[in-house]
Amino acid sequence: MTRLVTIFGGSGFVGRYIARRAAAEGWRVRVACRRPEEAGFVRTYGVVGQVEPIFCNIRDDASVAQALNGADAVANCVGVLDESGKNTFEAVQDEGATRIARLAAADGIRDFVQISAIGADADSDSAYARTKAAGEAGVLQHMPQAVVLRPSIVFGAEDEFFNRFAGMSRFGPVLPVVGGETKFQPVWVDDVARAAMAGLSGTAKPGIYELGGPDTHTFRELMQQMLHVIRKNRFVANVPFGIANLMASGFGAVRALTFGLIKGPITHDQVANLRQDNVVSGTHMGFDDLGIQPAAMEAVLPDYLWRFRPSGQYSTVKESAKKLRNQI
Repeated sequence: MTRLVTIFGGSGFVGRYIARRAAAEGWRVRVACRRPEEAGFVRTYGVVGQVEPIFCNIRDDASVAQALNGADAVANCVGVLDESGKNTFEAVQDEGATRIARLAAADGIRDFVQISAIGADADSDSAYARTKAAGEAGVLQHMPQAVVLRPSIVFGAEDEFFNRFAGMSRFGPVLPVVGGETKFQPVWVDDVARAAMAGLSGTAKPGIYELGGPDTHTFRELMQQMLHVIRKNRFVANVPFGIANLMASGFGAVRALTFGLIKGPITHDQVANLRQDNVVSGTHMGFDDLGIQPAAMEAVLPDYLWRFRPSGQYSTVKESAKKLRNQI
């Protein structure tokens, strides 16, 4: 019988790539998410009826149990970068992950993949990092055979990293960043999905994997490479952490006064996260242990950032024409 995988957060950035790969490998895929009516696009990843989006609230036992019914494997991709209402870091990344693992264990499910993040640390100044670590601990308590994946910053066509800053570059000659010298090891989203499939299929050794791309760059260097891809000249200005915290306080006040309707571009927790390098430590397993050669950032960025170029999809054509004219 065809195996069934339940992917919590399967319509999100990382989750949709896992869903696509699972469907391509012949799995039946259940995409558990908060808004299944907006996740219809996942149905196209397989044949009719192979991929099904369903409603699930990971803060509720009954909802999670229903999503797990009949599943052979589970992937939890749910996470938040910013708290909103009841979806706090603790409720989603700690209690939610632990709840899924506890109920999966009760159902006798063996293969479990938890998407965490490099920097997960119970002693971190960042609530995001602390609750990621707490979620890992809760998962491993109930599912000691689980595969925990800790990617560095994840990039891809739907990312909220390069797309966000490329969009910001439209508004002036200066591109501000917080933590310009902080190091990252960007990893392609489909490589993370490949690692997740190794865990779901039971071919990966249980434990923690740190996933980083082939190159390490500072935040400033990443922005410079992104600007090169989109053919724009901007000054990348580093915002000191002290000023960033003052900005976060101001944006936090505006958010409180508008009851959350207006959200600022930076929070105190994000500033705390940006103080720490986001790279593979070498103390855990990685892509090599999975037999995966991660893709280079330079090979992927042009495939989706072209829309931010001055001439969009025609930029390369114009550049080629210009070179040809110069040769005549």
